[in-house]
Amino acid sequence: MKRAVVVICDGLRDDMVTPDLTPNLCRIAAHGTRFDGHRGIFPSTTRTTSASIATGCLPGRHGLEGNAMALDLGDGLEVFSVGPPAFRDKLQQATGRTLKVPVMAERLKHAGGAVIYSNVSPGAAIFQDPDGHGHMQHRSHATGPGRTPAAPLSVSHDAEGDAAMTRRFIDDVLQGSKPALALLWLCEPDHTQHGVALGSPAHLDVIRAADAQAGRVFDNVQAGIDAKEILLLCASDHGHESVGEVVDIENILIEAGFKDGAGSRDVAIAPQGTSATIYLAAEAKARRDDIVRLLEADPRIGGIWFGDAISELGLDPKGGIDIVVTGRSRETASEHGIPGTSVAFQGSIKISNNIGCGQHGGMGRYEQNPFLIACGPGFGKGERLVAGSSAVDLAPSVLAHLGQSVDGMDGRPLQAVG
Repeated sequence: MKRAVVVICDGLRDDMVTPDLTPNLCRIAAHGTRFDGHRGIFPSTTRTTSASIATGCLPGRHGLEGNAMALDLGDGLEVFSVGPPAFRDKLQQATGRTLKVPVMAERLKHAGGAVIYSNVSPGAAIFQDPDGHGHMQHRSHATGPGRTPAAPLSVSHDAEGDAAMTRRFIDDVLQGSKPALALLWLCEPDHTQHGVALGSPAHLDVIRAADAQAGRVFDNVQAGIDAKEILLLCASDHGHESVGEVVDIENILIEAGFKDGAGSRDVAIAPQGTSATIYLAAEAKARRDDIVRLLEADPRIGGIWFGDAISELGLDPKGGIDIVVTGRSRETASEHGIPGTSVAFQGSIKISNNIGCGQHGGMGRYEQNPFLIACGPGFGKGERLVAGSSAVDLAPSVLAHLGQSVDGMDGRPLQAVG
């Protein structure tokens, strides 16, 4: 029976997939095809990309448009982090649904099923299968079909936890239940990158640790009697750049008189790391152009979109977001020589932005440069493709391999070569 196995090394940028740092990923690439033109979606955040990988659709189509989002639960606009488990129910309460389009787990529920093991934020894990069509295992939250509660993985949120999760994934899923889709989402190197300088010994250690887990999965797949029937996709969701400066947009708008005060419901700013999405309540819609002019004049802003132009980013201009800003990104290297430095943002909620450490969410060259390797039927050994691909292409590639429909997706099955 044909199967698909997906391994995500969270936050690993493509230029750091090298023989010295990632010998296992390079070994996998030698057995398959590496997509040199692979790019992220916007915003380049884990939770948004998780939903794009699960659905094959851009954020404007699937509806999870950031790591943080503004919702109206009856008392006006309020910004919520997508990370906690409770966000799923808040989104359903505010909109009447979770995601707008089906995930792979739903498409495969009568065709071999899906099992997801994830060590990132609960929200990123949940939105792989928010309505409980398959099995989702997270370190603190787990569900079976129908969203029935299950025992969580109970692993640590670090490289050691990734290793323990991978052992369980190999034993219980790859060698055990053997679903049509088995997806493993490692928290490293992203988890550590947010708190250390890019290129530091601690950073390089967790890259090597993530690479080791990918190698263990590959070896297990290759050793199976059905290896020729398995499509293995190894990828990351986004890259990272160093934080050069942190800008609090909420404070800027309050000082300019365009927001009533801290936490006010008239203007809601959702920080996405190196980008931010701004929502305007009905009484504040007339302030949009003044806010745009104010932010356009700030040299720390890399780009600004509003109105119909928001669709250029893959977001829905009618979905509630009024303005999008990205931080200015430069080639400036970290203290350890890793290029790429960007401005990060705070908004109506405060997130972890650490000067000199890794961050993502915007349009910077390196945060928009994840990696992708496809190994299995139809993919030539040692091939390299420069043709563009992105996170939305993973789901249609998996489903096409499994003989399922890819209708209604923004992505397309990856091109086989060789």
